Amino acid sequence: MSEWSEGGPGQDPLPYPYYIDIVTKRYFDGVDNKVMDQVLDCFTEDAVLHEVTSDTRHDGKPAIRAMFEKLFADFSDIWHGNFVHTADPDSNAVCSQFTVLITPNGGDELRYENCNRFYLKGDKFHRVYVYMSGDNLLKEGEA
Repeated sequence: MSEWSEGGPGQDPLPYPYYIDIVTKRYFDGVDNKVMDQVLDCFTEDAVLHEVTSDTRHDGKPAIRAMFEKLFADFSDIWHGNFVHTADPDSNAVCSQFTVLITPNGGDELRYENCNRFYLKGDKFHRVYVYMSGDNLLKEGEA
């Protein structure tokens, strides 16, 4: 693979089911069950997770880890489902729309309708763009 760019030429396409599997069975399953190693295993070392709605960036695995540590600590229950995926193996990317049900510690359940765009480098997320329907839940943690 030559120099990497989001959806750019030179991507190595993966089988279509791989994109759905990494998003649902590995990444979101890890988030919903608060399994940090499973979540982080989906990212390259220098990945960027960008919550676009509030323009919050988490650059690199340590910052992404800190963000998830805060999320896991602040919310008692997390669920992602009702997925609609569009994968594009030629650009090594997948777009996922989904529902989020999330309960703050001591609070009432919140419902979000979100969309994420995942760009892979090889077989891991390298750039993730998150579009949230409500307040940003992916705040910075202590890296």
